[in-house]
Amino acid sequence: MRAQSTRQAGFTFLGLLAAVVLMGLLLTMAARVWSLTEQRERETQLLFIGHAYRIAIASYFATGHAYPHTLQDLVQDERFPVPKHHLRRLYPDPVTGKADWSLIPTPSGQAIMGVASSSQGVPIKRDGFDTLDKALKGADCYCAWKFIYYANRWNRALGTGATNPAAPPGTIQPGNPGTPNPVIQPGFGAPGTIQPGDPGTNPNLN
Repeated sequence: MRAQSTRQAGFTFLGLLAAVVLMGLLLTMAARVWSLTEQRERETQLLFIGHAYRIAIASYFATGHAYPHTLQDLVQDERFPVPKHHLRRLYPDPVTGKADWSLIPTPSGQAIMGVASSSQGVPIKRDGFDTLDKALKGADCYCAWKFIYYANRWNRALGTGATNPAAPPGTIQPGNPGTPNPVIQPGFGAPGTIQPGDPGTNPNLN
């Protein structure tokens, strides 16, 4: 009887050990799935907020033909008697969770023409970007996700329909009716972009 009880206790212990190991594996798999889901959500937010900054810079440029010197200029544009607001507030980088954007300077280095994530992480999303974000395809680092507004210096006459083939990828051509222009046509920007003053903006960014 004692030997039989010992064997039963041994089987019970092995069963409990197997259950613990199985539970650990399931928890590990669940954590990985959750981590990937969270990362994808952060990527979506990064694209959305990056578009918001690019459109705000475009709006700032359109009202004064100059780039902002600081991101704060997008929130409070003091160039006019009544300050203009191209962005509701300064949004942090969703990937890092901090307001630590890498600022992309103009060729003169005196102003800002775009922002980029400062994260060195590797993106999950590698393809399927909007037209204005084609340069992000295949990027190996979030720091390569750059949201830049290129002012049209080659075609100054609006409505000509001419474009410059030498313009960098993602260039917004105001004179090209086939190119989405978030400043000239509010409410008709590229998918996923924030339109200044658009009541349909993402409530998560309020």
